[in-house]
Amino acid sequence: MRFTSEQRLDDGVHERAFTLGGIPGILWTPASVPAPAPLILLGHPPLGLRGMYPRLVDRARRSAAEGFATATIELPGSGDRPRLPAVERARAGLRRVREAGEPVTDELVDALVLPLVDQAVPEWRAALDALLSLPEIGGPVGYSGGVISLGVRLAVVEPRIVAAGLFAGSFVPRALFEEARRVTVPLHVLLQWDDEGNDRQAALDLFDAFGSEEKTLHANMGGHTGVPRFAGDAVTEFFIRHVK
Repeated sequence: MRFTSEQRLDDGVHERAFTLGGIPGILWTPASVPAPAPLILLGHPPLGLRGMYPRLVDRARRSAAEGFATATIELPGSGDRPRLPAVERARAGLRRVREAGEPVTDELVDALVLPLVDQAVPEWRAALDALLSLPEIGGPVGYSGGVISLGVRLAVVEPRIVAAGLFAGSFVPRALFEEARRVTVPLHVLLQWDDEGNDRQAALDLFDAFGSEEKTLHANMGGHTGVPRFAGDAVTEFFIRHVK
């Protein structure tokens, strides 16, 4: 891990950009903590860190106020990273299907999501190795956000993640439903009931499939970008209970 820039935000949060094996990322740490801070990995859709920055830094600030460090990395095929040709073709296919008003097939969902998850999960685990080697970060670790399929896979394969707050709102391959049955960590799933880009029933089916004994579904009226602020507060409270 190589830090490339740093700044203090106006609330004292320490923000550092880094690269890890050529992958850009950002680490936020609280202004002052008496001991190594627990860590939350901030998931996000594949829209590029620059485009997602305002929402990510807002989540980081809110977490830092409760004593959490947070970090994120650029997803494969996003930002300045090389494109993933197969995923690009699948996205083009998805646009055509939606414009034609046709159903989205399982094959298209697999082509759109699985290559991203397969490449991203090892990268997030490598980032976690590097982050936990820093003296100011001590764990435990939570995962928060989307892509939900990425969160499902990480919750299955990464034993250092002790809780996950997942954002329903992206296509989920059928194979990930089977992986969801193996998830056992506490879960908090956020669902926008009227999300125009989300299959509500599929989101409910995925929630039902999770194997966790403790799982909470937090559903709000409104579309994809209409998440109320108190829903974010509920996610923070969830991590206070499980990651501190």
